[in-house]
Amino acid sequence: MARRLSRSKDGRPTPPVRMVHLGLGNFFRAHQAWYTDRAADADQWGIAAFAGRSMGIGAELQRQDNLYTLVSVGPQGNEYRVISSLAATHTGTDVAALSGYFTDPAVSVVTMTITEAGYVRNERGELDAGNPDVASDIDVIAAGNLNAVRTAPGKLVAGLVARRDAGAGPITLISCDNVPDNGAMLERVLRDMVSRAVPDLEQYLDDEVGFVTTMVDRITPRATDAIWQAVQDEQGVDDPAAIGTEPFSEWVLAGDLKGQVPDWASAGAVFVDDVVPHELRKLWLLNGAHSMLAYAATIKGHQTVSDAIADPIVRGWVDEWWDVAARQLPLDDAVIADYRAALLERFGNPRMRDQLSRIAADGSQKIPIRIVPALVADRKAGNSPLGAERAVAAWTLHLRGLGAPFNDARADKIADLGSGSLEDSVSKVCGFLEIDDRDSKASILALARQLQG
Repeated sequence: MARRLSRSKDGRPTPPVRMVHLGLGNFFRAHQAWYTDRAADADQWGIAAFAGRSMGIGAELQRQDNLYTLVSVGPQGNEYRVISSLAATHTGTDVAALSGYFTDPAVSVVTMTITEAGYVRNERGELDAGNPDVASDIDVIAAGNLNAVRTAPGKLVAGLVARRDAGAGPITLISCDNVPDNGAMLERVLRDMVSRAVPDLEQYLDDEVGFVTTMVDRITPRATDAIWQAVQDEQGVDDPAAIGTEPFSEWVLAGDLKGQVPDWASAGAVFVDDVVPHELRKLWLLNGAHSMLAYAATIKGHQTVSDAIADPIVRGWVDEWWDVAARQLPLDDAVIADYRAALLERFGNPRMRDQLSRIAADGSQKIPIRIVPALVADRKAGNSPLGAERAVAAWTLHLRGLGAPFNDARADKIADLGSGSLEDSVSKVCGFLEIDDRDSKASILALARQLQG
């Protein structure tokens, strides 16, 4: 009979909590927690991770001393590692516990994977003060009721207020979400909330809070029965919290480290002065191609990344998108060519079974940053960005019910984009994406007609 994981048999002693993470998802457990687990000073850095409104997988983690198996799914077989860096797990509604960590001087870094939607921004990239939960957070923070906050920005600001009042010292905030210049984005959102709720915290942000921009990369699909069964069969462990990920991983960081962080460099993370070229490389070439596949390839009936990239027609679409992106990336041609080749190998791993329906979610926040900047720049340069325009055409059809199921955090704001005639939809989508070039609009309409057959 398979056994359950335990600290006494499978992991090092529980490390002291010195790091907080918001978002107890698979990517965090395959990336930031993995890097922390492999750091040279791992025994000094435990993570207190907070889930969403419910515990989700956190309940299973708690039953096995917050240990879990990370399965590296290679083309030829699996590698297994029990991750020991999680010291505590909480529901996201346990704001009192979060505040307690913020007031602890030993805690000096907060990371987050809350998705683009979690920052609750408006179309201008500012804090969406009109959002009811944001408005409530502003009111309760202003009233000093710090444990009544609901949103991620509210929780962070409330935590920083508590930390300042406790005199707990400097702290570094690190966004690990796929948003361009995510450190500056996070700082802008928090400063917007601070200016409305607690203006006297602004000096504390200047003096004691560091914001770090990151590029994160590791394809991590939803866990499957096959992963759990493999852990049972090959490791003799019953681990419902096990997750599978690809062998490749990358983490690039740049910014102002105000407090101590784990020795992530010893685990392969790279600290640089400017993360933007690395960020754009990954955001456009990997994430942009993923979005292309999620919308265009599912119209052809493909369900996984590996199935889609094996289709010569779809592979050609991805190459056309990469050609557009490559012309606008501030990187050497050789660097881009190497990354494209590596991506084809990663996408083609048939054992990953990465579902395109997962990637298709929240396109309203992905297409504007993964596809549109290169499209607009390429048109302005006098080129024909066919690969980028096809991605927009495919997303337009996705909004009209073709391909992957529609799932978007901003569904109420974009629902109308798919209504009316196809020409109407293309016009509305281009308006939403701020694509005003006539040739691009005509090309997107023509490509949409071709894709829908």
